[in-house]
Parts: sequence; C-alpha cells; structure tokens
Amino acid sequence: MHDDGPAATLSAPGTGGAARPDVPADGTAPHTPPPGAAGRRALYLGAGVILLALNLRPALVAVSPLANTIRDESGMSAAATSLLTALPLLCFGLLAPVAPRLGRRFGLERSLLGTMALICAGTALRLADSVAALFAGTIVIGAGIAVANVLLPGLIKRDFAARSGLMTGLYSMSLFGGAALAAGVTVPVQRAAGLSWQATLACWGALAVVALVVWLPQTRSRTRTAAATAREAAHPVRGLWRSPLAWQVTAYMGLQSLSYYAAAAWLPTMLTDAGMSSGDAGWMLSFSSLLGIAGSFLAPVIVGRRLPAGALATLGAVLCAAGFAGMLAAPAGGAYVWMTLLGLGQGAAISLALLFIVQRAPDIRHTAQLSSMAQCFGYILAATGPAVLGAVHDASGGWTAPVIVLLALLVPQVAMGLGAARPRHVAGR
Repeated sequence: MHDDGPAATLSAPGTGGAARPDVPADGTAPHTPPPGAAGRRALYLGAGVILLALNLRPALVAVSPLANTIRDESGMSAAATSLLTALPLLCFGLLAPVAPRLGRRFGLERSLLGTMALICAGTALRLADSVAALFAGTIVIGAGIAVANVLLPGLIKRDFAARSGLMTGLYSMSLFGGAALAAGVTVPVQRAAGLSWQATLACWGALAVVALVVWLPQTRSRTRTAAATAREAAHPVRGLWRSPLAWQVTAYMGLQSLSYYAAAAWLPTMLTDAGMSSGDAGWMLSFSSLLGIAGSFLAPVIVGRRLPAGALATLGAVLCAAGFAGMLAAPAGGAYVWMTLLGLGQGAAISLALLFIVQRAPDIRHTAQLSSMAQCFGYILAATGPAVLGAVHDASGGWTAPVIVLLALLVPQVAMGLGAARPRHVAGR
C-alpha cells in the first residue's frame, strides 16, 4: 500500500514532508520551520500540557468505582449506569470533528482553556441530586475532553516539534496516571471524608480548576499573523480521507482503543467469575493502569533510538496477546503477570497512536485534522467494544470466546501499526 499525493514523500518524522509552511490549526502564527517553545517557557508550557492531560480521564474513570453506590442510591438500572461509561466515548468520537474548527476560531490556547472550563462545569453539574444532572454533567465533561483530545497533539506538534517523542510520552503517561489515580483513590477519599457519591465525583473538578489557573497565562501568548495566512489556515485539509496512511493511523487508534476499553470494562468481571474477590479484581485493573504509565512513557521515547516504530507496535501487541492468553489459561492464579503484560502493551499502543498523529502530519493544520479523523472514528469504534464483548459472552456462556475475539483483533492492529509506522506524511491540501 502506498500513500497518494505530493505530501506523502519520504521524510524523517516531524521534519515536514510537504513543501509548505507550518500553519497552526488556529490560524494565528506560521512556523517555517516550527521554532517550538524554549527555556523557561517550554518548562511552563510542558507543565501545562501535563496538567491538562491529567484531567482527561479522572472525572470519567471515577464513576466506575462508585457504580454500585450510584446504582443503589439513584435507582438506575445496570444498563443505564453503563451509559455513564459509553456516553463519554461517543462524545470523544462524535465531537472530534468540531475541535479543529474551534481551534481555528478561538486559537489552541483559548480552546484548551475552554475544555477545562467545561470539565469544571460538568463536575459541578453532577453535584445535583438528580439522574438528569448526572448524565448532563457527564456529557459536558465528555465534550470538553473530546476537544482537548484532538487539540493537544497539535499543540505538541507546534511547540515541541523537536521533542515530540518525549512530550507525547509525558502526555500519554499523564492520561494513564490520571486514570490510575481516579481508580485508586476515589473510594478511599469518599470513605475517609464521609462524602456522598455526588460530592466525591465533584472533587475531581478541583484538579481541573488547578489546570485552568495554570493554563490561563497561555491564552495571552497568541501571536498575530498576516490576513492571508489566517485565511489559508481557516480552511480544513482536503483529501485527507483519500490518504491510505491517514486511514492506517485512524485504524490503529481505533483498534487499540477498542482493545483497551473492552478489556477495562470486562476484566474485573472475568476475574471475579474466576473466583477473585471484587475488591481484588478492581485493584488488578488499577495495577494494570499503573503499569500502563510506564509503557505509555517509554514507547515514544525509545522509538527511533532503540526500536523502530513498527517493531514497537508489534511488541506492544505481543505483550497484550500474552496477557489475554494468560487470562484464558489461569485468570486468577497469574493475574499480576497478565495485568503487567496488558498494562505495558496497552500503554505502548496508546502512546504510539498519539505519536503517529503527531509524526505523520507535515504541519499543525494537518495534525489537527488527522487527530480529528483518527479520534472520531477511533472512539466510535471503541465505544462498541464493551457491548460487543458482552454480547459474545452472553451468546457463548463464558469468557473464552470474548478473549479469543480480543486476540484476533490484535492481528489487524499490528498490520495497521506497521503501516502507520512508515516515516511518511499524510496526503492532503
């Protein structure tokens, strides 16, 4: 399979394969080549990116440890409670195409500030003792995260072009770190402070407030540009959907997301069905997320230094395959080993998916559009994972068939990873 168009010429990742200036998604400043942030500003900006990323999972993941309490006290059915997990994923996918438009209209910095404001508003909404407010707040939080998911890779491309591997590693590590933090401390905080489940969920808004305050000075750093450049950047990239490389990046994002969210939804149940207590099964999921932090940080840092990206995509899938195979053979007896393998493999996969978005785009404008495309289709595909796995379990009466499905999906994941790993740029104009 080959790439189409003149922009698909062979080039080193992050150096720009198309003969055009780097134009930001917000239409505010051309970069030829992108100078990136430096010195004290780079440190402050990097800290801001990490804080933003830390907020992209806790407000959603915190629902899972409280699911039984929410269901018992609100009277919701199990199906309705599961929507609290599925709705954000649908928001991630359906709202991803809107994010580049917001970036062009308001600028990356202001748009990212707005995402933190949405997360704060959503967590505040969930303070109300109302099922409607709980769902409304979840949708508002999902909308904020959906926009930040798309725009942050573009900001990394613009300001950390020479250190995209390191920053992508820190970014994805923060995603896993936020998820692990929420999974591990939500219930202990609730019990220690004697809080209601509404107040416990709202506590995660405090982290978003910190990120908002730290990020606020960045909104003053927008630079002015010529009107002609702004008009050029205001147009979306055309022809991206005809680029095979763009579809390979998109498919890799979707398949690794499906594997992660399907496994996260059902692994604790698999373990409890194998005889493990529910508390220990929940800890195993948190333990896997903690190992995911290491995998997500190391993968993009060692790409091109120790291992080529294609080899790392294959290694990540092999680790996941070993973890899933172990769940078939001895789910409870070897749980720590299987969760270690899955955490490292899934952490590496999400980092590579984000790194491919940054490195396969020739400029910031393409990065925003590729990020939108990959996350739109990727998260919609991921949202089907838990339901499909549950349906296979119901039809087969056990967990062998669902785990085999997860193993089979790793084959196309590797194929798409090898394609996305090629050092080329997506086509589009």
